[in-house]
Amino acid sequence: MNLEAKVQELLDRQAIHDLIARYSRTLDWLDDEGQAGCYWPDAAIDYGFFTGTAAEFVPVVMAVERSTGRRWHMLAPLSVKLTSATTAEGECYGVALGFRREDESEPYKGNMYGGRYLDTYEKRGDEWRIASRRYIMDWTMPMPDQPDASPNAAFPLPMLDLRESGHPDYRAM
Repeated sequence: MNLEAKVQELLDRQAIHDLIARYSRTLDWLDDEGQAGCYWPDAAIDYGFFTGTAAEFVPVVMAVERSTGRRWHMLAPLSVKLTSATTAEGECYGVALGFRREDESEPYKGNMYGGRYLDTYEKRGDEWRIASRRYIMDWTMPMPDQPDASPNAAFPLPMLDLRESGHPDYRAM
């Protein structure tokens, strides 16, 4: 493999890694457009509770995320196998937490989930996106109740209660 091909392979791998980081961020910050931009609209999606195209899936998953006041997704490590100049296969483990409350007087109740993402990526033009995804859940665990987002004088860190898009701290990347 010549130097130009090696550099292109590194660029393609980095683009796919950036895509997976963007996937988590756009879910957590409720960025509908950013989330849709992680998939090709015709991508085949299978999460068990949903099977269809990405164009159909994104509104469903974003409604699920909006039903929580707090969410957090981390995907790593990502294994990528380039199968051609425009296709790749990937697998990564994911940990996600979601907390919601039934009414404002209740603490946040939530679960942590662990699973894996089995993806196919496709490069169209100069852009890599998810072309198919199958999610497999490996485990789930209840989390301790969480406080509301009020400032805590004993541990004064900001806490998000994010149920709508457009939070002022969100930075599109």
